[in-house]
Amino acid sequence: MTTHFITAEIDAQETPTELQKAIESELKKQGEPLRWAVTAVDAETEKVTVEAVVTTDTAN
Repeated sequence: MTTHFITAEIDAQETPTELQKAIESELKKQGEPLRWAVTAVDAETEKVTVEAVVTTDTAN
C-alpha cells in the first residue's frame, strides 16, 4: 500500500451533499481517500480546491 498527497480542482455544486459526493468520486479515481479538505474556493470560476491523502495498492 502506498500513500499519495494529491490536489484536485472540483466544480462547485448546488448543495454541500452534492459537493461531498463529487469530491469523493473524483478522489476515488486516484485511490482510496484517507482524508481530504477543501483548501480554497474560487467564486469566479465556481471551483473548489481539495487536498487529500489517498492510498493505492501496489502490485508485487
